[in-house]
Amino acid sequence: MLFRTLQKVSGIGAKTALAVLSGVSVDEFARLVQNGDIAALTRVPGIGKKTAERIVVELRDRVDGISMTAPGFSESPMPRDAVTEASVALQQLGYKPAESVRLVKDAAKPGDDAEAIIRKALKAALK
Repeated sequence: MLFRTLQKVSGIGAKTALAVLSGVSVDEFARLVQNGDIAALTRVPGIGKKTAERIVVELRDRVDGISMTAPGFSESPMPRDAVTEASVALQQLGYKPAESVRLVKDAAKPGDDAEAIIRKALKAALK
């Protein structure tokens, strides 16, 4: 839900949204936006001062429903295992499902988290 909400902000694409999700928790992000903490948002890779300001302005009213600890929050349909999470992330970046599965299968090693798998898969795709 946060991934898609972030992409609605002008100037934020899949890569930046993924960086935000890997940089801070959903609850922390919601708190930062509600408090207008530009400095903390700029510490997330890919977020500069102007982008942080735009996020705060455009999402301040929408982050209330994003918090995972909010009452009525249902369990996310997003996968919990790293391989599936990496495959879904690659699809969000524009890779076809079959291609993302192949890239992840080739890149995944036991014990890798989703971020490591995604990085290896993207490096392999560039070769």
